[in-house]
Amino acid sequence: MTSGPFVFDTQVLGRRPGTEKSYELVVDAPADLGLDVFGVPEGSPIDLELRLEAVMEGVLATGTASVHAVGECVRCLEPVEDDVDVDLQELYFYEGAGEDELAVEDEMIDLEPVLRDAVVLALPHNPLCDPDCPGLCPDCGFRLADDPDHTHGDAIDPRWSALTQLTERPEE
Repeated sequence: MTSGPFVFDTQVLGRRPGTEKSYELVVDAPADLGLDVFGVPEGSPIDLELRLEAVMEGVLATGTASVHAVGECVRCLEPVEDDVDVDLQELYFYEGAGEDELAVEDEMIDLEPVLRDAVVLALPHNPLCDPDCPGLCPDCGFRLADDPDHTHGDAIDPRWSALTQLTERPEE
């Protein structure tokens, strides 16, 4: 297993159930932590509080992570920022872990997949600058929150446009 800010050594637990170790640290966010329109910028700080506890089956990782996410409103494209707190809890199995289970490898665990899943699931899929954001004008792209009375006049049905030309011409 490679080293990194989310890789923790469990050797200090000694595989003795009930033994635990706590961490409070700030680590840099990995790349692509989030969604296309809303995510955590790479390298931004993640406040991580973590407790590793030895249990019979493996190591139980429990904690919280606080991140600052940025993106844009899906309705009006204005910048959106939010602080997001997520809870983490995952059991890393000692030996014989199945394909879908996380494992302790060489007495090390990698918390990044667990953190990534928790953060991505906590982020809104459609971030809004305001719950009542009216979005953009479909005709010209004007931000409707800046002028709620924005209009383009009555729409004319293209099938009747020839009649409009008759009323615009002087009488013949």
